[in-house]
Amino acid sequence: MYFKRKVYSQLLDWKEKYADKYGILLEGARRVGKSTIVEVFAKNEYKSYILVDFANIKKTVKDCFDDIADPDMFFRRLQMETGIQLYEHESVIIFDEIQLFPPARQAIKYLVKDGRYHFIETGSLISIKKNVKDILIPSEEMRLEVFPMDYEEFLWATKIGEYNLYRELYANVQSVGQGLNRKLMRDFRIYMAVGGMPQAVEAYIDKKSFAEIDRIKREIILLYEEDFKKIDSTGSISAMYHSIPSQLSRDVRKYSITSALSRQTTREDELLIDSKTVLISHNSTNPQVSLSLTEDSSSYKLYMADTGLFVTLMFMDRPIIENELYSKLMADKLPANLGYLYENAVAQTIAATNRQLYYHTWDKPNSTHYYEVDFLISRGTKITPIEVKSSGTGKHESITEFCRKYSKYTTDPCIFSQKDLCTVENITNLPIYLLLAFLEM
Repeated sequence: MYFKRKVYSQLLDWKEKYADKYGILLEGARRVGKSTIVEVFAKNEYKSYILVDFANIKKTVKDCFDDIADPDMFFRRLQMETGIQLYEHESVIIFDEIQLFPPARQAIKYLVKDGRYHFIETGSLISIKKNVKDILIPSEEMRLEVFPMDYEEFLWATKIGEYNLYRELYANVQSVGQGLNRKLMRDFRIYMAVGGMPQAVEAYIDKKSFAEIDRIKREIILLYEEDFKKIDSTGSISAMYHSIPSQLSRDVRKYSITSALSRQTTREDELLIDSKTVLISHNSTNPQVSLSLTEDSSSYKLYMADTGLFVTLMFMDRPIIENELYSKLMADKLPANLGYLYENAVAQTIAATNRQLYYHTWDKPNSTHYYEVDFLISRGTKITPIEVKSSGTGKHESITEFCRKYSKYTTDPCIFSQKDLCTVENITNLPIYLLLAFLEM
């Protein structure tokens, strides 16, 4: 099943403006839909296409790459072996899972320069140094990161609603109203429970039970673990991945490698981040200056790239998460304080808009405690602080103190929770389903 994805329009932009001079690499974790997106794009936008899947390639097709230094021979052999005719300036060649055959990626430079066809690459774990250490990364390669489906894409797929309604609510309404807010929050919790992995979304659309949806998500997590083992046989990367929910639940100041592994290391966290299965949020030490210039590379938090997988990982100690557990989640009746689950959903939404994640902590005077603002967003020369609450807005002294301390640099402070839209003390309170509309402002 193919779902409408926003990355499609970005591919159209590449084809129109850049494809004659650059190939394009779609990066992302396994199972986010990269291969499906590019094949549908190729079918719709080109007269013909050849898909070379390096995860499942015939030897005779792979042998074609022996002649890759001779484009005429390479294209001729590739057409013969696949039985597909290429048309100059009207065909595209897809290199799927290109990290499994680095020489093909290196050859993009010369294939693009040849000028006859367009080239799309897809890759998982593509950034990992062991996959590219022996090749020259082509400068004629643009990169496009593919994330799990965001909330608007989820609504397109499930037809639960249309996100333009949410944009209208954000732009024109002072209060959503208790009944509508309750309904829209329940819809958003369905998204949190299912997540944005296309396989899980398809199972939801097919009216599969939440136990079956959970089984699919567990298979994806196991697939990630197999990938981790291929690059780290010690199991350290898997341990760090599994540690994310517990560390967020403790509301610690930063991700602790020693808590996950009982030892300090630097290599494994780099590999985990490169896998695209997680999102990294850096601590900005001085948010009155550029966030990227003041990030502390040793102080960061990790989130799951998909909140649906986060839910499953939270309860991996159970054989399969029962339907009752999902029902309680959607009804907001789970006993634990799940603020960190909503925090992960906010991180996923921000990242899907191609923003880097940042947060800020600073010590309270004469105290062992500290203030923390969950997320920071750059808006021109200003910074927007964001706090996330699981239920009501409650106490929000950190964002209030942030606005006081950095008043010259702060704009549009906001708290996201499950409560209706309102403004208190110049801080906007928004239900979390309006986050995407807020980020588009």
